[in-house]
This record gives sequence, structure tokens and C-alpha cells, in this order.
Amino acid sequence: MLFNSFSFLGFLAVLVIAFYASPHRSRWMLLLAASFLNYALFRVEYVLLLLAVTLVGYIGALAIGRVDEARSTTRRRRLMFSVVLVLGLLFVNKYADFTIDSVNAILGRTALPRLDLAVAAGLSFYAFSCVSYLVNVFRGRLEAVGHFGKFALYIAFFPKLLAGPIERARPFLSQLESPLRFDAPRVTGGLQLVLWGLFKKVVIADRLAPLVDAAYRSPAFASPADLLLATYFFAFQLYCDFSGYSDIAIGTSRMLGVDLLENFRRPYLSTSVREFWSERWHISLSAWFRDYLYIPLGGSRVSVWRAHLNVLIVFLVSGLWHGANWTFVVWGGLNGLYQVGGGALSRLRGGMGRRPHKARPGRLVGILVTFHLVLVTWVFFRASSLGDAITVISRVGAAGGSLPRLLVARLYDPAVQLVVALICILLIVEAFDDLQSMWARLDARPIYVRWAAYYALLAMLLVLGNWNLTQFVYMQF
Repeated sequence: MLFNSFSFLGFLAVLVIAFYASPHRSRWMLLLAASFLNYALFRVEYVLLLLAVTLVGYIGALAIGRVDEARSTTRRRRLMFSVVLVLGLLFVNKYADFTIDSVNAILGRTALPRLDLAVAAGLSFYAFSCVSYLVNVFRGRLEAVGHFGKFALYIAFFPKLLAGPIERARPFLSQLESPLRFDAPRVTGGLQLVLWGLFKKVVIADRLAPLVDAAYRSPAFASPADLLLATYFFAFQLYCDFSGYSDIAIGTSRMLGVDLLENFRRPYLSTSVREFWSERWHISLSAWFRDYLYIPLGGSRVSVWRAHLNVLIVFLVSGLWHGANWTFVVWGGLNGLYQVGGGALSRLRGGMGRRPHKARPGRLVGILVTFHLVLVTWVFFRASSLGDAITVISRVGAAGGSLPRLLVARLYDPAVQLVVALICILLIVEAFDDLQSMWARLDARPIYVRWAAYYALLAMLLVLGNWNLTQFVYMQF
């Protein structure tokens, strides 16, 4: 079931009631059954792949744990075998046809037949969770879990299964062991996140989606103004879609006794691309790549040029992780170059005895520059092909000085006016939230103010919400 459906909201209500009515010792079984049921409702075949990854992670960790010597060759081989199996399942399901198409394009003929496999929703997320678990068992930071059911729940837990956050095993499993009584503030906090996440998804993201799709479907025939507006709109569509999912996931999980990692922290208020990726956007994925790819490659403990190469490798792999298309590789490469360039600029400033301007005008400039650097990369993220991405950039660039006049004309469209107003509401809330949580502000207000805010959000969900069950963007990754 999709989070943005009334059936899911009904399912969640029943599950929360059943969860707190059940004894602690049986709650994990209830959550596991709910998680597999939820996943099977997408496609039953997906469950087989989920079980395969779970079995590899469970058996592999136990095999690694049986070898006592931390630096044992046998222990390392068992880790490598298990990780290769998990990533092999990911590769075959997600990247086999991409590789076959690339080989055929190089050869200029159909030398290899496509497999035409349906990419399992959420596979990239739970495969990475499994890999992190195996590596942490190998490093001795975590004991292999002997309880198969609880380990399966860690992999399959439905709030995070389809699009993260990419949770670590230790904090998740430890929370399963802690008895939990019904806590009204905890459930209220979860409901607040679900409400805000739904607002971002069905009111903002799903209203922006048709405008973005119309321009990017055939960029050669769309006007430059529409392409530029669609690019700006996509930046907010993607953010509201993905952060909306994360909010609903974290809120749902909180109501069920598990606190998940924060995945977004107002990313479009970043003052540098480095801050954007390391501290604000898809935080759990950035932390995963840091801990399990960047640091093993040597991180920043090597020469400057090798550190730059490590950053580029991480972002290129991150691009491929997002999708089997060369557009994602270019997107990752551009972000990697931004990181390298930003690091070099920081060192230059340090050598000249200068520090970045932290006054409000300087911060605003940093936010605007960072946003537009990221905006260029979103063109490649959204475009169907490299050719389409280049067409968007070239047509917008060629329009030049006529763009302001064309954009003003487009702003007379009521549909455009509505989404611009919604984006302004989002940005105002984000700006205040960056200083102090909006829910903390709201909780300090009288009860009639709180409920007025809740009813206002509910009214916008019902009146402006696009409840057409549009899939979340990151579910395809």
C-alpha cells in the first residue's frame, strides 16, 4: 500500500491499536506480518527477493560471527561472499538490462538479449541495510542476530522498506527489546509528522508533477519558460515527494515504538553543496556511503588528489545507485565535482586567512548559489536521457534575456500561481523550522491554536490534495 492512500491510513490505524493491545513479546511478530503483507500487496514476487536478501544477511552474519579472529582470512572471505551475493541480487535485478543495453550500444548490434526484469521496489534500500549489517558484524561492532524473525523485521520493516531511511541494525534492534506502553505525546508526534508528510506529498509534490512531466516529456517542443519553470518545480517536487515519504515513515515508525534516523534537514537552506549532501539531503544514504565506501577507500586520510578521487568515486556510485541510466551517472559526477571544487575553494580561503561570510546577506547568497548549482544537476536527474538534459539546458540558455518576460506571462496561469503559493508556504515554514521546530512552536501554543493548525492542514489535504495514488519517486530506486 502506498503511504498516500486512504487504505494505508486505515491499515495504520488498525495496526497501531493492535500494537498497543498486544503483549510486548508478540509485537515483533505483528510488525513482521504487517511488513510482509504491505510489501506483497505491490507484487508477490518482490517478497521472494526480500526473503533472499534476508537469508543471505542472516546466514552470512552467523558464519562471520563463528570466526573469532578479527583479521582472519576466513572471516573476510565470508564477508566478501555474503556482500557479493546481496549486491549480486541488486545488480541482476536493477542493472542487468542497463549493462546489456550499454554493451549492445558499444557493439552496434543486439549481441545480448535483455532480461526485462521488473525492478523490485525498495531493493536498493534494504540491500544497503543488509550490507551495513554484515560489515558491522565483521568489524565486531555488532553481534550476529540469532533470532531470524527479528532480523527479518529489521530488513523488512514496512515504514522504511520502500524508500528508507537506511537504518542501522544496532539502534533498530535494541528498540525492539524495550517494552513500550502507550505514550500519547509519542503517538501525537508521529501523527504530526504523517500529516506534514502527506501535505508535502499530495498537496505540493503531486500538484507539481503534471507541470514538470508536461515540459520534460518532450523538451524539444516545450517553451524555454516552461522548461525553466519545470526545472524549478522539479526541485521542489522531488524534495516534497522524498522528504514527505521520510516524514510519514518516521512518524509511522514512531507510533509503533521505533525511532528512525532523520533523513532530511531543510536542504534548500544549505550554504554549500557539501553541507547539502553531508548534513541535509538524504542523510542516511550520505552516511552509508561515508562509512562503507568513502572511508574504506581512504577517505581524507590520503593525499589531496586521492581524496578528490575518492569523493568522485562515491558520487559516481551514488549516481548509479539512484538508477540504471547514464543521466544519473552525470548527475553524480557533477555533484562530485562540486564537492571537489568547494573543498579546493575552502582551502584557498583558509590559506588567504579568509573565512566564509556568516552574516545574513552572505548566508543568503550562499543559499541561492548552492540551490542553483544543485538545480543544474536536477536537470540530469529528471531528464529521460542525456540528449533531453542537454536540450533543456541549451534551450533555456539560448532564450537569454527574453526569459523574464516569458516567465511573467506564465505566472498568469492559475495552476502556476497555486503551486508557487504552496512553495512559498513551504519555504516560510522551513525557514522558521530551521530556527526552532515548528511542532515545538506549536506545542507551546494554546490547544485551540494547535487544533486550528491541524484542521487547516487537513482542509488543504482534502481540498487541494491530489489523491491519485502517484507512486513516490524514490520507490523506483
